[in-house]
Amino acid sequence: MGQALKNRIKQDRFDNPVQEAMLNLLVAADHLRGRVDRVCASYNITSQQYNVLRILKGKHPEGYPRCEISNRMIEKAPDVTRLIDRLEQQGLVERARSEEDRRLSITRITRAGLRLIKSMEPQMEKVYAYFSERVSLRDRRELSRICEGLYGEAE
Repeated sequence: MGQALKNRIKQDRFDNPVQEAMLNLLVAADHLRGRVDRVCASYNITSQQYNVLRILKGKHPEGYPRCEISNRMIEKAPDVTRLIDRLEQQGLVERARSEEDRRLSITRITRAGLRLIKSMEPQMEKVYAYFSERVSLRDRRELSRICEGLYGEAE
């Protein structure tokens, strides 16, 4: 492989190609996550909060119960309730009891949450463009296939 990983983690040799490939994947994921985190931070939210807002935007106006939000998250969060609490305090989501099951709380994105997601789109598109410029369409498809092979059966 190339020098980028060796330079990045200041390591000249790897125990085996598996270790090198895994470290490359982890470093690349961290690099991309950092870009997303910076965009989110500029809007005073975390990437996990952004993920929750995107999930709720996809089910607007109905919303989801907390457990369904948790199941759909890209990065599993140990305390989704606290994430939702913070978003509610910012006026980006609201919660209400389900009509069918009063024990169930449904979280919905608010107009303010929708406006925030919309205002973030240009910056998020720059992150997608950054990735797209560096990874060809053929390689993106192959990367998706490889990644799904890693986590697909683990679900």
